[in-house]
Amino acid sequence: MKISVRKAKKEDARFLAKMILLAGRAHVKKGIWEVVLNTEEKECLNFLEHICTTAPKHLFHYENYLIAENVEKASLGSLGGYSPKESGYSNLMEAIATVSQRFKISHNETRESEKRALKIMSCLPKEIPEAWVIDSVAITKEARGQGVAQKLMKEILKTGQSLKFKISQVSMYIGNTPALNLYQKFGFTVNEEKRNEYFQNKIGSPGMLSLKLTL
Repeated sequence: MKISVRKAKKEDARFLAKMILLAGRAHVKKGIWEVVLNTEEKECLNFLEHICTTAPKHLFHYENYLIAENVEKASLGSLGGYSPKESGYSNLMEAIATVSQRFKISHNETRESEKRALKIMSCLPKEIPEAWVIDSVAITKEARGQGVAQKLMKEILKTGQSLKFKISQVSMYIGNTPALNLYQKFGFTVNEEKRNEYFQNKIGSPGMLSLKLTL
């Protein structure tokens, strides 16, 4: 299958929302966004669609994403690449607050979501400050096993190199063997393993692995 890769556009927000939700689910019982928002899939997708286009620029903003397409221009998958200094979690929390106001989510519900978000974030491996961070790698079910993820990874690593990053980082759920095989194929090695009981109970994975690669 012929695959092309392009930068995501604002109008891709709905597709990106689906892919971000899919990436969060991976092989586990419930994705991170579903835990944080504590809502049904439809509402979760609507929230993510708005998050993708809400300033300031953060790790889930569409400008940080690449999308793979086939010759018919059908979207096959996506992933993000960002600098923690420019598009990190502080910017994301600001965007979440903005979207929560837009959706008229109550103050109490917003506070509870923030508490869950902070608990989840405490379970995540530390970001390497100077790294080019890869996030939310997801391929549609129909396109899996056809080289889409490899194509996207090649392009996102090239982007990091073009921006003069010297190291790349990616995190994944412990136990996600296909993801680990993909990253190791590109030369990533395990940098940190972080296990957490809260993460196990809520997500269904004992924790996360952080992997790094010299660019």
